[in-house]
Amino acid sequence: AAGGAAGGDAALAAGLAAQPRTTRTPIPVEGQTQDAVQVVQQVSPAVVTVINRRTVDGSEREQATGSGTGFFVDGEGRIVTNNHVVEGGDDFVVILANGDLRRAQAVGTDPISDLAVLQVEGDVPAVARFGDSDALLPGETVLAIGSPLGAFTNTVTEGIVSATGRTPEEFEQPGREAVYANLIQHDAAINPGNSGGPLFNLAGEVVGVNTIGVPVDEQGGPVQGLFFAIPASTVQKVLESIVEDGEVVYPFFGVGDAPVNPRVAAQEDLAVDYGTMVDTVEPNSPADDAGIEEDDIILAIDGQRIDEQNPFVEVLFSFEPGQTVTVSVQREDETFEVDVMLGER
Repeated sequence: AAGGAAGGDAALAAGLAAQPRTTRTPIPVEGQTQDAVQVVQQVSPAVVTVINRRTVDGSEREQATGSGTGFFVDGEGRIVTNNHVVEGGDDFVVILANGDLRRAQAVGTDPISDLAVLQVEGDVPAVARFGDSDALLPGETVLAIGSPLGAFTNTVTEGIVSATGRTPEEFEQPGREAVYANLIQHDAAINPGNSGGPLFNLAGEVVGVNTIGVPVDEQGGPVQGLFFAIPASTVQKVLESIVEDGEVVYPFFGVGDAPVNPRVAAQEDLAVDYGTMVDTVEPNSPADDAGIEEDDIILAIDGQRIDEQNPFVEVLFSFEPGQTVTVSVQREDETFEVDVMLGER
């Protein structure tokens, strides 16, 4: 989550008044991997600190209440960060890598993916380019750049990709709409304030947006090296929708579900070892109208198999509201198909 508050209003106002205009330095496109120092030198100017400012006690006075990280994605001054970094903010300030300050406006936010887009005026110092997150392999070196605790700006940490396609149920938080699916697991250290920052490969490409870590286990014991990033493939889709439409629209199916894997199948003596099991069916939802019941196992949507590499929510979100899809269902020992007209979430 976004970390601690940043400096005072007087210093902020003075910095804004005195800020110089910067000259954009494009990041060169590299067709091969580089060492970490080369990557950091190329990409650091594109990384920014995001300050969330809120009105105090209903007055006109604002103060910084949280911070995170973001990065420039185009020459128009658009910046990608996490939704939880900007959530509840009345105003935003961006600190460039060289210390310059810019006022920022929200282009759009998406609580579901936990992504947001801000925009600043003026010259853009550098633009980060996206890479192919689907091509990531466990063991591949990655670099995280961000502003942990809101103070240590442009901190670089190095690690490896631990796994891909993670959909940890532990990240479901009361009161927060975010649906974390198909995440990149890595061990490049991130802390509060790193949220929204880029995860780079050694080609200097953004392959993910750092979002969350696991500091303790269920018993409160310390956990090491468990950090997660939203894959670039998801970020690009959300960015495109926000820029074009100002929002992201998701389909609605109407079930609560729990993933099925070989371990679960063995424990529960299930007929299949993949898919997602229906825990609840919302009344009058698309699933209810199609006759889907509790304890059904959804195997596929329009032929797209649901498994650990392709979680239910990820497959579902590849369709549009209003679209009719064919859903493969396992009910005890019977397999059948039903048509479901998706609603709008």
